[in-house]
Amino acid sequence: MIKKVDHIGIAVQSLEKALPFYTEVLKLPLIAIEEVASEKLKVAFLSAGETKIELLEPASPESTVAKFIEKRGEGIHHVALGVESIEERIREMKENGIRMISDEPKIGAGGAHVAFMHPKSASGVLYELCEKKGK
Repeated sequence: MIKKVDHIGIAVQSLEKALPFYTEVLKLPLIAIEEVASEKLKVAFLSAGETKIELLEPASPESTVAKFIEKRGEGIHHVALGVESIEERIREMKENGIRMISDEPKIGAGGAHVAFMHPKSASGVLYELCEKKGK
């Protein structure tokens, strides 16, 4: 079952340039900045109440986020849905005809287990299923 919108991922060229808008103008507290080497990303998490904002900076021109920015520009990249039992949610999505980008969850930012639905199965929106173990 989907519990909540966990976070909204926003693709940015540079965390250094983007962060002042979020921290100084919007006054959102910065939670953490981390590297996600497997995805070639640098990620900043900001608190926006129960939902987080996840800023995604490509650490390499080969990252999927770099390709996203090149094609579409900076902006909303994905919506992450907090779930329990991610393997079961993936199975349910597939049973309902949803194409998954990966059939198995991967470890994402913050150690969460994540899997993405293909946007062609979700009206053009990239949805991430996100399970935070032990939380």
